[in-house]
Amino acid sequence: MKQCWRWFGPQDTVALPDLHMVGVEGIVTALHHIAPGAVWPDPEIAKRQKTLSAAGFAWDVVESLPVSETIKTQGAEARQHIAAYKESLEALARHGIETVCYNFMPILDWTRTTLRAPQPHGGTAMLFELLAFSVFDLHILARAGAEQDYSEAQRATAAARFAEMSEAERVALKSNIVAGLPGANDSWTVEDVRTQLASYAAITPERLRQNLIDFLSEVVPVAERLGLRLCCHPDDPPFGLLGLPRVMSSTGDYAAVLEAVDSPANGATLCTGSLGVRADFDAPGFVARLGDRIHFVHLRNTQRLSDDPQRPDFFEAAHLEGDTDMVAVIRALVGEEQRRKAAGRADWQIPMRPDHGQELLYDREADIMPGYPLIGRMRGLAELRGIMAAVG
Repeated sequence: MKQCWRWFGPQDTVALPDLHMVGVEGIVTALHHIAPGAVWPDPEIAKRQKTLSAAGFAWDVVESLPVSETIKTQGAEARQHIAAYKESLEALARHGIETVCYNFMPILDWTRTTLRAPQPHGGTAMLFELLAFSVFDLHILARAGAEQDYSEAQRATAAARFAEMSEAERVALKSNIVAGLPGANDSWTVEDVRTQLASYAAITPERLRQNLIDFLSEVVPVAERLGLRLCCHPDDPPFGLLGLPRVMSSTGDYAAVLEAVDSPANGATLCTGSLGVRADFDAPGFVARLGDRIHFVHLRNTQRLSDDPQRPDFFEAAHLEGDTDMVAVIRALVGEEQRRKAAGRADWQIPMRPDHGQELLYDREADIMPGYPLIGRMRGLAELRGIMAAVG
């Protein structure tokens, strides 16, 4: 696998030239300053490529070319936004970029309740705790109908937790949850979330899946003509929150969408951390079933902290220490690469990156985006590289 690294652009505190010392082979980035639904202009793409080239890297994967909420809900401006998405794909193809990651998660790109939970070794990790989330949902967001999503005991515990929290703790919890993906939704307010929730009031999981299939039916033929590979990231976490539907939370979800729009340009981003939150997820099985459509891989690990089969608490574990058998999944992915190479596929090498990481050593004092520390990800990449060398 090609060993890549996510870089958030000029505002990223990790210096591009330093990544050569880490052993990084390629860069995953995006134009986060361009709003969802707008066209990515050629000059902006070229500017980013020039920055990467000056540091000795190519732009290997776009993560992500965002799908707007209007497209997801098929709102009034959906046609214009889809047209802009196609134009962006055309522009990326003109600049030789072939792999484009996106997601179809409603409103927030990922959800954690604590961004820096202390770990026994002295570092920190991101954490999702259902109780803390219920406090946000019931008492800070005060979402209409939220009571239906929690038992009487859960509501009582949430009320007690909210009552004992300071105003600073309430503000921090709100900020952590609304943060979503750095560079995407980090400026949203609680009122913005309420407004977006209203747009999903009538959208069931079945409807959202059909909206995804409708979107792919429009853009995949363009991607196929251009020689691009689109790959959808799974829901994170892979269960419903805020009464919102989820449609990419299991191997079965991926199989249904890839079958509905059956093209080599329509593929998957396998994120072992997101899908691995589900106790029933089989990562090597995902590769065995859908391996030929995996265009990009996030290798990270999560550890479940509760036995709730529907919505477990979990934290971002070290890359080799969580619920996912990382050796088994890398062995399966290397096997898939070997099959592709034997079949003569030009895209036989799958780009991967160490996703998320614990904050270690001077990460703890550095000005970094939550989940994207230098030392924590460097440790993860080194461990993953060792497995790849051993099984390859």
